[in-house]
Amino acid sequence: MRTQLKLTRDGDAFTARLAPSQVSAMYEALSFLRHRDLDDTALNVLVGACRDAVDALLERLVGPHTESRDFRFTTQELHTVHSALTAAPTMFLVREGAFSEEPFHIRLGFYRENFDALAHAVVRAATEA
Repeated sequence: MRTQLKLTRDGDAFTARLAPSQVSAMYEALSFLRHRDLDDTALNVLVGACRDAVDALLERLVGPHTESRDFRFTTQELHTVHSALTAAPTMFLVREGAFSEEPFHIRLGFYRENFDALAHAVVRAATEA
């Protein structure tokens, strides 16, 4: 998975050219959290957005994507994506807080290090923009 990311300022928002795997990882993280049995408060704490905002972001990210393309994100949407990438792995903690890689990979289709690297790239790219 390509984890490099460049954001370009577009007024109050950012534009990112995302590879299909990046879009898919963002979508899977958001979708997984959105469709868990979480109340509105828990979802908002996890991703900093309400169900409607997450649903709108999911609609924009839904695939399949076969080529890289541009996506426009507000700062709040970048926060939501970053939060989903970092929160999703916490749903796969087992005994004594150990992370369970296999169920994570089976359910989300990526390794945790892919989510971690992409989340880091989002922050780094926003800082550099």
